[in-house]
Amino acid sequence: MDVSPYDALLFVSFGGPEKTEDVVPFLENVTRGRGIPKERLVEVGQHYFDRGGKSPINDQNRAFLAALRSDLAEHGIDLPVYWGNRNWDPYLSDTVAQMRADGIERAAVFATSAYSSYSSCRQYRENLFEACDTTGGVEGAPVLDKLRRYYNHPGFVAPVVDGVLASLEDLPEDERDGARILFVTHSIPTSMNDNAGPEGNAYVAQHLDVATVIADEVAQRRGVTHEWDLVYCSRSGAPHIPWLEPDVNDHLEELAGKAPEDGGSSAVVMCPVGFVSDHMEVVYDLDTEAMATAERLGMQARRSPTAGEDPRFVATVRDLLLERAAAERGETPERRTVGDLGAGPDRCPVGCCFNQRSQLPTLSGEDSPQYSG
Repeated sequence: MDVSPYDALLFVSFGGPEKTEDVVPFLENVTRGRGIPKERLVEVGQHYFDRGGKSPINDQNRAFLAALRSDLAEHGIDLPVYWGNRNWDPYLSDTVAQMRADGIERAAVFATSAYSSYSSCRQYRENLFEACDTTGGVEGAPVLDKLRRYYNHPGFVAPVVDGVLASLEDLPEDERDGARILFVTHSIPTSMNDNAGPEGNAYVAQHLDVATVIADEVAQRRGVTHEWDLVYCSRSGAPHIPWLEPDVNDHLEELAGKAPEDGGSSAVVMCPVGFVSDHMEVVYDLDTEAMATAERLGMQARRSPTAGEDPRFVATVRDLLLERAAAERGETPERRTVGDLGAGPDRCPVGCCFNQRSQLPTLSGEDSPQYSG
């Protein structure tokens, strides 16, 4: 359980509002620099207002952090765990400033986003560098190594498989074996996927890879092969900019309009494979909007759980930490993955998943990869 050279672990998440008056300032943080008028943010924030202005993400992060600290302690790892958000309190810059004040010299970073793309990986790296730079300058700031992508780590995949199986069993018996699995993730601009990963298309390729693993495991354990699709939710932005499709609601309409022999289905399990916990995109886009679509269409629908605080997913963070620590010591650690794409590099290549708005790498100090991981 050697975690050297690290003297801390930094947990980084998106953040979310805690009360009604937080909603618009939170959305202003998320959309800063895009020129979106306040009236539009109020409209977008209705999902939060309908729930008392509180996102579920922060409480989920607190529960995960408690479980993570317990897991580390149980395995004899005495390492402080810090928490910083990109868009709301506790802000990443404040957390890095506290780490600097505490004398932290080098920390491993776990982000609550499992896949490759600008918004799901590189933007976190940019935020890490900016947090160091704005809290007294990069020189003297703690070195921050972002842990590798983990969408295909067994500790993330196993709880998702179990969730799909449980959701299938919850369907009416006469619908169960013919149910279709819809693997749902956050849509992104197609140009962002084109530039995701060193060779492009990594975002879609990684989702297809892990969806194949999950569907195959479900088939093996049930003795029934279920047809499946990769679909998307939470599309935003200007209508003329192409985003990944199909939208989950549009796909439900399509399935309901076809006969089973033509690829239609009257029962589905929606698996939010692109998300690590039940935050707003899950509880609104799937539990509220997509479930309402399915009900209107007369379809049987279930939404399977995210990995959340499942002990196997919590242990994934420890595994990634130990793996990266060993690699930094010059050892060759075991890199646990499932599927065909493997673990990829410990450290994101220079220029990987670059900023779509500028079409140029924007990470200052990119040649100092210890700050971007």
